[in-house]
Amino acid sequence: MEQIKVELGFDSYVIHVGSGSLAQLSKLRDGMHLSSTALVITDETVGALYGAQVVENLRQAGFHTEMKAIAPGEESKSLAVAEDLYTKAIEMGLDRLSPIVALGGGVVGDLAGFVAATYMRGVPFIQIPTSLLAQVDSSVGGKVAVNHPLGKNLIGAFYQPRIVLIEPNMLDSLPEREFATGLAELIKHGIIGDSRLFAELQQNDKAIWEKDPVMLTRLVSRSCRIKADVVQQDEREASLRMILNFGHTIGHAIERAANYKYSHGEAVAIGMHGAARISRDCGLCSQQTVDQVCDILTKYCLPLKVQGCTVRQLEAYLMRDKKTINGKINWVLLNSIGSAVVKNDIPEHIVTKALSQITIEY
Repeated sequence: MEQIKVELGFDSYVIHVGSGSLAQLSKLRDGMHLSSTALVITDETVGALYGAQVVENLRQAGFHTEMKAIAPGEESKSLAVAEDLYTKAIEMGLDRLSPIVALGGGVVGDLAGFVAATYMRGVPFIQIPTSLLAQVDSSVGGKVAVNHPLGKNLIGAFYQPRIVLIEPNMLDSLPEREFATGLAELIKHGIIGDSRLFAELQQNDKAIWEKDPVMLTRLVSRSCRIKADVVQQDEREASLRMILNFGHTIGHAIERAANYKYSHGEAVAIGMHGAARISRDCGLCSQQTVDQVCDILTKYCLPLKVQGCTVRQLEAYLMRDKKTINGKINWVLLNSIGSAVVKNDIPEHIVTKALSQITIEY
């Protein structure tokens, strides 16, 4: 088992990666000063697979535990669903030391984390991510949020978990498309900060597609370390942490404009393609770098172009991005594989050109 310490002073925590991670649930009340009532938030799909096991583990640890399952999908990441979860917490009698446990993918983690951050001004939060996307990205770093009809993740907070438990064997039940969406974030980490990870992803696609547990434990741990290192230096996204948003500016716009027809990883993959083209046209990177980005995305069955929305629609959503300050977008761009930079002075015509090259308008 791998253990990654995220050093954030009072808010420090450990990420456990590997077979047997769930056994840490039995130790939750040792030194954590938690109350005896716990709420597990999951979705209907994941709850049917792993909910009983997690609830039983918590009960064996001495918690009175109940589980609340939401409908799967991005639509559940809303204030209305959050209100239902507050009601459940109040009915259960959760107090300020009662843990809220997120069991699921990124939607569940973001939503449960938002509820934990705001219920009684903050209660202990535990992450058990079950999708590859959540394991390598959304469960690490403490960004929690719900969506608004006019934009994604616009209502949220920075709120760190007490512990993250990652079981790679939970990925065995993940459909191929959802597995690929997590691979997009793994690829992103290699592109922005670790050329060795990028090369390993290029060379080991067969073992990765077969979900080799040793390979996945190593890659997930390495990806978590990259993100943890960035978060430790810039917890609240004042500067360096912005590089983690490579591909996300266009990706979030695609999600909204295409009404979530594309998964998060698919949208980010197209966004990385667009950001690579912007980087090249600004003279930051070479055509070879763009080709490397396109090749690895294609290798892992991720799309390079969006179909069903227009350039004008994408441009409108870009201006609502959280990284847009005083009308200027903070773009995460590439110098080369393993080296990213943030720029806010990109000419509009270069952005429009890139969007037209990644959009199929029919």
